[in-house]
Amino acid sequence: MKFPRLVALQAAVLGMALPMATQAESIWHPANTEAGVTYHPDHFKSTKTRAQVVTEVESARKDGSLVLLQRGLPLPIKSSEAPKTRQQVIDEMRNETPEARRARLELYPGG
Repeated sequence: MKFPRLVALQAAVLGMALPMATQAESIWHPANTEAGVTYHPDHFKSTKTRAQVVTEVESARKDGSLVLLQRGLPLPIKSSEAPKTRQQVIDEMRNETPEARRARLELYPGG
């Protein structure tokens, strides 16, 4: 009768210890503070080499995205389509159906 209890106790201890082991590999750990977490950068494991990171930084510097990222701004979306002229946009708006116009105006307040 003691053997099943011992196995159940071991399973319970393992079940409680396993989440703590996985948190040790994370850079964020729970804490009893207002923030609720603490940051441990020494636990970070990168999959990239230093040369790969330097190459990425140089390419971001050349295309102008590094400045945007440093200021916390969003990166512009690169479209695969050719840009429309002003006249093309005006023509599309004049030729839209009443249902399409109503749907477009619902997207904007005051429309």
